[in-house]
Amino acid sequence: MTSAFKQPEELASFCSGGKRLMSRVGEPDVQPELRSGGGSGSAVADEVDAFFGSLGDRGRVVMSQLPLSVTVLLVVAAAAVFHPETLAGAPFQLALLAHTALFVLSVAVPWGQLPAGAYALIPALDCVAIGFTREAGGPNFNVLSLLLVFPVVWLSVDRNRAGVVLAVVGALLSTVLPAAALGTPATQGSMIRTIFLPLVMAAIAVTAHVVAGTLYRQRETLVRKDEVLADTAAETVRRQQLLDAVLSTVDVGVWVVDQDGQDVLTNRALRTDAALAGPAPSANWPPLFEADRITAVPPERFPAARAAGGETFTDELYWAGEGAEMRAYSVTARTMSSTNGKHAGAVITFAEVTALIRALSAKDNFVATVSHELRTPLTSILGYLELVLDEPGHEDIEEELRIVQRNANHLLGLVNDLIAIASERIELTLQEADVASLLAGVVTSSHAKAADSGVELVLDVEEPLTARVDPGRIRQVFGNLVSNAIKFSPDGGRVIARAHRADSHVVCSITDTGIGMDGQEQEQAFTKFFRSARSRETAIPGAGLGLPISKTIVEGHGGSISLRSAPGKGTTVTVSLPIS
Repeated sequence: MTSAFKQPEELASFCSGGKRLMSRVGEPDVQPELRSGGGSGSAVADEVDAFFGSLGDRGRVVMSQLPLSVTVLLVVAAAAVFHPETLAGAPFQLALLAHTALFVLSVAVPWGQLPAGAYALIPALDCVAIGFTREAGGPNFNVLSLLLVFPVVWLSVDRNRAGVVLAVVGALLSTVLPAAALGTPATQGSMIRTIFLPLVMAAIAVTAHVVAGTLYRQRETLVRKDEVLADTAAETVRRQQLLDAVLSTVDVGVWVVDQDGQDVLTNRALRTDAALAGPAPSANWPPLFEADRITAVPPERFPAARAAGGETFTDELYWAGEGAEMRAYSVTARTMSSTNGKHAGAVITFAEVTALIRALSAKDNFVATVSHELRTPLTSILGYLELVLDEPGHEDIEEELRIVQRNANHLLGLVNDLIAIASERIELTLQEADVASLLAGVVTSSHAKAADSGVELVLDVEEPLTARVDPGRIRQVFGNLVSNAIKFSPDGGRVIARAHRADSHVVCSITDTGIGMDGQEQEQAFTKFFRSARSRETAIPGAGLGLPISKTIVEGHGGSISLRSAPGKGTTVTVSLPIS
């Protein structure tokens, strides 16, 4: 039989689970009432359970026997006052001696060394002793039958159903054995007691067993939940410590705001960067500028305000500070959503890129300077080549001179492209021109190159498509795009050049069935000098300037250029130009 006295220990373990949880989480500032369940009643219950849990097997047996022993002592005191003659009777004294002996046994016997369930002897004998006390006291002491509740409940709260059976048997013996031993004649009252008292005690035993079983199961469930909560809290603390370590290690400023733009979290890099007092929370707001370092950012367009409003952006350039202390930051924002999908705030990162911006500026200045220095001698070389070709007597080397001239012109074109890229602006001479004719001319001049590469070149345009553009520069854009489409279709395929009117714009697209690009390559396609890994592996010629220059030209016209591609399926570049 499973010992019922282990239950107080389990309850103590359960109730102390909250304390274990708080010690694991390490939250010493939590209110005591929150730890124990939220009230003084729970605190008292915790103390009682902790006391029972600290007792050994013998102590728990004594504490379980003590309520009956104290009640019997009170009965003796009441009998001494109201029925002293009852105390003088030998049967009554023997019954009291039995109660005393049972209490002494509960104290003296080392229950922890005996088999589990041996304690049940005490409450079973209690039932018999109560019956003798009632019989010895006479009719005035019939009420002592109520004392059977103590041993019956004690036995019934055991998880083993045998305790219920033993409790019912004990109640039955408490009515039969004393009458038989003392020779009490059977009466109508004694017969009723013999029948109904065990029934009542059986009902109490079953009820106590069911309630105790329900409480045990609930307690076990709560203990398991407590352990899961403790593990979850410990994991949360571990992750929080990991997050703190990461945030304090990275040199990127991190700022978390709620849906109202209020500060939730900032890392050390953000707090210690004086220049970030602008975009970061501060009582003073130093100037914050856009990429041109001139246009001031209005408060409603600050990164935090935009992110709090649900806007996401990536690597946007901001300048913070004033004068020589201005510093550049690449700012990225990502929104956060609650469990119900509502906007709950945003995470904003600030990466200082001042050194990178200055390095890029220095590189562009260097490229522009070198390009200018190269253009002057190249122009002179081309001029003298024309003079030589115009003079008679060089017919035997004219073919070689033409090759030199063609390559010098190609080199001059590259130099001009470098100058245009470095300045990020191109001089345009706008005039009314037929964009369809410009595209058709480029396609016609590219047929020979396409044929050499095994590429079918198709033109699909609406004519005329008049717009105010710089014909030379737009022809350069179309030339770059068609040339790329042919170059990046090394295994043949088809290139389609389309042009049509869309509202107030002329839209042109160049589609090929070549090697294509993945998502990462598409993001860098318009970056200066970028060439995909596949183009380098297959030795496709190029300097990585065609798309950046085309983008600069198109945007100079107030238009836009976009790219859509997939590896192995080809690429489509779309140019949109305003009509006027």
